[in-house]
Amino acid sequence: MTSQEKRQPSLTPSFPLSAKQTCRVIANVESPGLHHGWYSRGYLPHWDHPGMIQFVNFRLGDSVPAGVLEKWKTELALQSDGQHAVELRRRIEEYLDAGHGGCWLRQPDIASLIERALFHFDGPRYRLLAWCIMPNHVHTLIETREGFPLAEVLHSWKSFTSHKANRLLQRNGEFWQREYLDRYVRNAEHYAKVVAYIEENPVKSGLVTRKTDWPWSSARFRIPGSAAVPAASL
Repeated sequence: MTSQEKRQPSLTPSFPLSAKQTCRVIANVESPGLHHGWYSRGYLPHWDHPGMIQFVNFRLGDSVPAGVLEKWKTELALQSDGQHAVELRRRIEEYLDAGHGGCWLRQPDIASLIERALFHFDGPRYRLLAWCIMPNHVHTLIETREGFPLAEVLHSWKSFTSHKANRLLQRNGEFWQREYLDRYVRNAEHYAKVVAYIEENPVKSGLVTRKTDWPWSSARFRIPGSAAVPAASL
């Protein structure tokens, strides 16, 4: 496919959504091959298994200072693992929406770079179902594929874009925070809520009045007759 050819992002899962369980597997089975199943790098738990629909949030390196995270961890230390993870995610998402840090993703050339990276392996390595590039973080919803662990998908996005973005910004150093947040989607109702959350995020944060006005989101592709996007040429 040449850089001039156009295609639509996936936008829909490859399998029907169920009222009871969207994913083809239960989250307590052994994961095949390169996939890690449940694991943690000492921060929050991750679930890596093919055929899952995963809601992923990754952010700029300066968007949530390490001191803020450590303070929250200390405050939440006495809670159960499940409560701790839910509350920590909530605090991070609220802090991100407040627009802390350099907010480099607000710049159109940087946001376009990130979006092209998301499009590039849509199909071969994952299905890109929804996304939103906010000023200091990115939301994505993907269907994972066997042979492409979630951490490697995130690494491919972040490694390429960090080098390109730093050159555009004429800076050095960390661009993305190493960690990311992920949650698997449970069923059709949960799926609809996650898509709405992702695409309404710019409205909730006061950046636009209508979700389709935000130029770096999947919302604009759900308008009937919306234009296809150029194939990513990285």
